[in-house]
Amino acid sequence: MAETRYQEKLWLKSYEEGVPEFVKYEEICMSEMLDRSAKKFPDKPALLFQGTTITFRQLGEMTDRFAACLADFGIKKGDAVAILLPNIVPCVAAYFAILKIGGVVVMNNPLYSDPELEHQFNDSGAKALITMDLLVKRMVALRPKTQIKQIVHTCIGDYLPAVKRILGKWLKKYPFAEVAPAPDVYNWKECLGKYAPNPPTVKAGFEDVAMYQYTGGTTGVTKGVMLTHANLSKQVQQIKAWFPKFEPGTEIMLGALPYFHVFGLSTAMNYSIFMGFAQGLVPRPQPEPLLEAIRLYRPTFAPLVPTMYIGMLNHPDLKKTDMSCIKGAFSGSAPLPVEVIHDFEKATGAVIVEGFGMTETTPVTHINPFAGGARKVGSVGIPIPDTLARIVDLEDEVTDVPVGERGELIVKGPQIMLGYKGKPEETAKTLRDGWIYTGDIATMDEDGYFYIVDRKKDMIISGGFNVYPRDVDEVFYLHPKVQEACTIGIPHPTRGESVKVFVVLKEGETATQEELIEYCKSRLATYKLPTEIEFRKELPKTNVGKILRKQLRAEELEKRKQK
Repeated sequence: MAETRYQEKLWLKSYEEGVPEFVKYEEICMSEMLDRSAKKFPDKPALLFQGTTITFRQLGEMTDRFAACLADFGIKKGDAVAILLPNIVPCVAAYFAILKIGGVVVMNNPLYSDPELEHQFNDSGAKALITMDLLVKRMVALRPKTQIKQIVHTCIGDYLPAVKRILGKWLKKYPFAEVAPAPDVYNWKECLGKYAPNPPTVKAGFEDVAMYQYTGGTTGVTKGVMLTHANLSKQVQQIKAWFPKFEPGTEIMLGALPYFHVFGLSTAMNYSIFMGFAQGLVPRPQPEPLLEAIRLYRPTFAPLVPTMYIGMLNHPDLKKTDMSCIKGAFSGSAPLPVEVIHDFEKATGAVIVEGFGMTETTPVTHINPFAGGARKVGSVGIPIPDTLARIVDLEDEVTDVPVGERGELIVKGPQIMLGYKGKPEETAKTLRDGWIYTGDIATMDEDGYFYIVDRKKDMIISGGFNVYPRDVDEVFYLHPKVQEACTIGIPHPTRGESVKVFVVLKEGETATQEELIEYCKSRLATYKLPTEIEFRKELPKTNVGKILRKQLRAEELEKRKQK
């Protein structure tokens, strides 16, 4: 076999000047980073929201008040607290308040259906919930099925300037909901007003669990990824090392990637708090609000997913938006088309770099050099400081394959998760001798740049969101007319992939595509909804009766090629 050369770290020669191979880490937790930034940059903007500015001092005080509130609720070190919010001011403050008293944060997607949330609340053992006024009625109904006691609600209007709040409500630009009184249901602002900014002092261990971040992992079964304080802290220190020219207290971050996803959480929210950057919050990252946010906040750095770049470039408001404020942009979660890179860089004059990561790696492991190093189109880049990567044989999963050959990408570094909550067997499959097995098929070239060429797992990435086929399959199997179902990802011009389901109906039954999609609407998040359903008499199976998802995908791609 040819020389493998992964141990030579071929990527180091492409590092931008000033980027170290190893990082000298501070042992500092995220809540301590906020305390430090509040002392160092007290009057600098921390959060920007539709004309409202929250300084670092104000954010620190807000966090302390809510931490005192949570402690009064009975939340103790190691207790899980769920957040079900878009990117708004209370999302950031609640996150740091939970960490401050040694709690474990459970971030949840507000688009999730009740069964999806019920599973995550119960698996995590969440004892309290912070959510939107619009969701309170549903959450109060769901609460008896969980361990949640207190529900704290906020609304978009809580941090809108007075004029915007009044006009927004009158013109119905911003959604509001009246919250009916119920036991142990509290208003966010009333909680802040009730408690002094003096929470109990709780010292979290650096290696203690800080978050349960839910993902389907490699099998499609929802699992709580245990991320430690060290994972979160070291990841932002790695990101700082990767961008050596960014000075603390100087940049404005576009906070558009959802903070309930670890990509937005680390690269936008946590990194900004660590660096003393302002964050322009975007609760609904659709093209129009994104472009409005660029006009309003004038961000200098923008981590986004491909659908966001594509959406902005194709929106009529692009013509009236000066994008030249953006100096740098980062893209992940799916391949970014070459023409999109060119068009966005032309519109902004910025450098856009692609990277790679997964929930289990907090998430970033690879990024293309930002400046002074070669960016390679189609590549997810090179391992960031303190990160090792190899490509191993798909069969034995141990032997390094030669440079340029396909195999499974495995990664090692300080950002690697502790494991899956309550799932030692799943942890053992994914995490071996400190190496995380990504489930992605990749190659590495002679310069140490990595390319993702396929996925071992069946996960679909639609608009930057992970869709696990099994989640969709299971909803179909609950339908009284459905005998069998199999979900695959199909190419989509703007979302990267969309969902297609192959269905076999029970004998004598009839159904339409529209009927089944309508059935899914109350059971699946919107981005998981199928865009196509194909009815078949039977599905291809192995000799032991397992449906051949890969065969269906191959048939579908072949059919599309011939069109």
